[in-house]
Amino acid sequence: MSSIIKTINPYNGEEIKEYKQFSKSKIETCLALSEKTFETWKHVEISDRTKLLKKLSKNLIKNKQVYSELMTEEMGKPISQSNTEIEKCVFLADFYAKNSDQFLADDLIKTDAKESFISYDPLGCILGVMPWNYPFWQVLRFAIPTITAGNTVLLKHASNVTGCALAIQDLFDASGFPKGCFQTLIADHDQIDALIADQRIKAISLTGSEKAGRHMAEIAGKNLKKAVLELGGNNACIVLADADLDKHIETMVAARMQNTGQSCIAAKRFIVVEAIYEEFLEKFTKKVNDLKIGDPKEPETRISVLARVDLADTLKKQVDSSIKKGAKVVIGNRKDQAYFEPTIIIDVKPGMSVFDDETFGPVAAIIKVKDNDEAYQMASNSKFGLGTMVFTENFLEARKQISQISDGAFFINELVKSDPRLPFGGTKASGYGRELSKEGIQEFVNKKTVYINH
Repeated sequence: MSSIIKTINPYNGEEIKEYKQFSKSKIETCLALSEKTFETWKHVEISDRTKLLKKLSKNLIKNKQVYSELMTEEMGKPISQSNTEIEKCVFLADFYAKNSDQFLADDLIKTDAKESFISYDPLGCILGVMPWNYPFWQVLRFAIPTITAGNTVLLKHASNVTGCALAIQDLFDASGFPKGCFQTLIADHDQIDALIADQRIKAISLTGSEKAGRHMAEIAGKNLKKAVLELGGNNACIVLADADLDKHIETMVAARMQNTGQSCIAAKRFIVVEAIYEEFLEKFTKKVNDLKIGDPKEPETRISVLARVDLADTLKKQVDSSIKKGAKVVIGNRKDQAYFEPTIIIDVKPGMSVFDDETFGPVAAIIKVKDNDEAYQMASNSKFGLGTMVFTENFLEARKQISQISDGAFFINELVKSDPRLPFGGTKASGYGRELSKEGIQEFVNKKTVYINH
């Protein structure tokens, strides 16, 4: 008997819809179709694939409000941010429609041969395991380049955004992609673990927690499958003494509070030089207090509920355990069901949960340091490696730190963000592999050496 998956609106706690989990035979049917479709899809000219991408882009625009409202209902994202997410997906589709032909073109290499080059051939059926926090963006930034490269995709989305998962499948189908290019699986983790062992699955892409990444990497490695892992983050926001707070304080607040703090690349740790600490804390606190909190369906809302009650419970435990070790709350730390009040916590030190771990919600940990050297050292004191941001007017000095920061991204006077034109990914416990840009579309291809003598 199939299990039932229920989606719940986290703002009002009401059930949205029920879905039947796929049976073993239904998953087999999807996998067989994916493999069959690949055999023809891989021969379709890239120019024809990108024509379908242009249709997909138009359908995203056409259905923007419907998709945005679905996201907001399923995981509580403020509606204005849901709209922005769909607009970013349009940018993504347009980027790969324009550039994929160039990214996948044979790369000619001069050798002793009459002709030698690298051919970028698709691998086959790729499995994507995706999270709920950006229900459309996370999926499409994986699926669009992967499918455009000639692969087919099976998606296991987070169960609380099952409606979004099925809507994305409908989006690909309505845009003219062959049946089987993109399919959503309503499945549990045991079913997915078993699927990875199937020889028809050629590679895996996972965006999720460090724990999920370690589990997936173990299964993928055991089965000799390539994996791209985009995992947790504990990004530092370094604020140096010469930072222009009046110019950048809103960016710093957005870096922590975007998506109600539920972002792997959000600024989790604010490392502030003592000369500017009091001014920063005053201005940062005022801006956080000014954020409109409420119903995610209201256009002015900037902070709403977390996606599930258990996520708020976890966040509360992290903050409270840090308080027991000496941290102090400036504002916030109130929880009500899935709601967690925007929180600023100071006197934070290594060894506290809000310093060491990923906090997935609107909690800003503030760390005071004496100078620039200590700021950069403190920023690097993390097992994660997604990104670091620094705010300073001395750009030349900040540039010298690029090679000293081992993260996957280094942003000066801007919050860390993903952009289709730039590769995205992390180091250390934040995973490996890259999404987006040229690097992303070449992750799931066979970089084949071709050597020809006449």
